[in-house]
Amino acid sequence: MTTKLTDDLEFQEPGISVQALLLFGLALTAGTIAAATLLPDWLPNLATSMLGSEVKVFWYLSRGTALVSFGLLWLSMALGLAITNHMARVWPGGPTAFGIHEYTSILGLGFGLFHGLILMGDRYINYSLTQVLLPFASVNYRPIWVGLGQVAFYFWGLLVISFYVRKRIGTKTWRLIHYASFLTFLMVFLHGETSGTDTNTPWAQWLYWITGSSLLFLLVYRILFNVKFLSNPSKQSNRTTGRIQASSQKPLDLGPPGHGRLGAKTSGGDSASGVAQAGGFD
Repeated sequence: MTTKLTDDLEFQEPGISVQALLLFGLALTAGTIAAATLLPDWLPNLATSMLGSEVKVFWYLSRGTALVSFGLLWLSMALGLAITNHMARVWPGGPTAFGIHEYTSILGLGFGLFHGLILMGDRYINYSLTQVLLPFASVNYRPIWVGLGQVAFYFWGLLVISFYVRKRIGTKTWRLIHYASFLTFLMVFLHGETSGTDTNTPWAQWLYWITGSSLLFLLVYRILFNVKFLSNPSKQSNRTTGRIQASSQKPLDLGPPGHGRLGAKTSGGDSASGVAQAGGFD
């Protein structure tokens, strides 16, 4: 990524702590597995009375959460591109866009996990936990394309983890990892197109066309923006000056006076960011 966020923005602490993230993941995993494996046996009459002789609720839940997960991945990607090509300056603003970019990525990953695990309750697919978690282990339904989605899930998990280790791995490595987001979206896109049962419906086709073409537009715009920026020495000089000015200001503070991001106590009381004052989302 040649167009850079300022270091102040890139190295902000994640809005969700590691402990909260792990607790969320464990609770989601345990709850989904319990629902998928226990409810069909514990409440067979209830399920039959609601859905007929062939229980499809788990299949419907998997399909629904897959679409939500895909939409959140698209939104996270779009915001990431908007930040790096400066479109986020117009709306909703750099820090806000970066926070939403992070949250939607984590939330989308959670929906993706639910999408896979809930299939353990579907008696037609009849997946085991190993088949859900191990790429290309599915033998009952389109193993190649399902496996592609499973690989994408682990790539996505790596991207989320990178939010929490970026200070340790450095800016260049963090940006390099984020290149994997394009591959992740491509794999999820192909997974949905080839293994999704709603693919042939008009609304699903419109969904894929709109999300795919919009990200392609943002990517091309970003490339052209970078080429124009690199060919203009005066703009590069202005960005360097802006960073020097920003480094003398107080750190980015998204909380109320006297608090840091999401209410963490800080030593300073001002919420204005040196980055915002210097106008430097690069």
